[in-house]
Amino acid sequence: MRGFWAVYRKELYALFASPIFYVVAFIFLVLNGYFFYTALAYYNMVSFQAAQNPFMANQLHLMDMVVRPVLMDLSVVLLLTAPLLTMRTYAEERRSGTMELLFTLPVTDKGVVAAKFAGVLTTLALLLVGTLPCMAVLEAVADPNWKAILCAYLGLFLLGAAFLSLGMFSSAFTKNQIVAAVFSFGALLLFWVIGWLSSIMGPTSMRLVEYLSIVRHFDTFSKGVLDSRDVIYYLLFTSFFLFVTVRQIESYRWRG
Repeated sequence: MRGFWAVYRKELYALFASPIFYVVAFIFLVLNGYFFYTALAYYNMVSFQAAQNPFMANQLHLMDMVVRPVLMDLSVVLLLTAPLLTMRTYAEERRSGTMELLFTLPVTDKGVVAAKFAGVLTTLALLLVGTLPCMAVLEAVADPNWKAILCAYLGLFLLGAAFLSLGMFSSAFTKNQIVAAVFSFGALLLFWVIGWLSSIMGPTSMRLVEYLSIVRHFDTFSKGVLDSRDVIYYLLFTSFFLFVTVRQIESYRWRG
């Protein structure tokens, strides 16, 4: 555990000392503010129209009109920013020659991967916490369902964790951070759009590609519905890519 915490602190220090984190955080929070403002402005416009036309009152669903669109937009932003947060995790260690130093620490390769993943996961959590003040504004205009909102945030967190695990796997393959980021983004984009194939496939293949679609599982969370099948999918996705990252690092150790 001592070695784990040493690597974890090192990872956090490297992230917070890098301008990449602050650029990513600034863009992420600015876009969140923009998405929230436009969604809330639209909700208010429809509310004024509903006051004049009671038949429109059934259209006023805060979760569907504000929370869900904002978090779906943020999931796209995470698709773009997660590779930037993970591209240096192992690529920089290999480039600077400090990978061998990690091998001398009193911690296993699994522990190092877990510590690095915990570091970028902490960063993701901080980004998501930074968006909560916007959601608190909803108390002033409506009566939000906080259980549904927190469920949607849990889904966004699990989605981000899946993104980060694949990003770390990409970083373990190269010394070049840009290559790691591009490869990670391409792989994530493939998992994002693979569900589009379902319209041209047979029933069995259709169910398979729909299950592999990483965004389809978040869609349920964004509606405020907690489905154990979606939780299991993200846990399996994240665990798989952390596992293959460990195997890649072990392979690198033996080649070295």
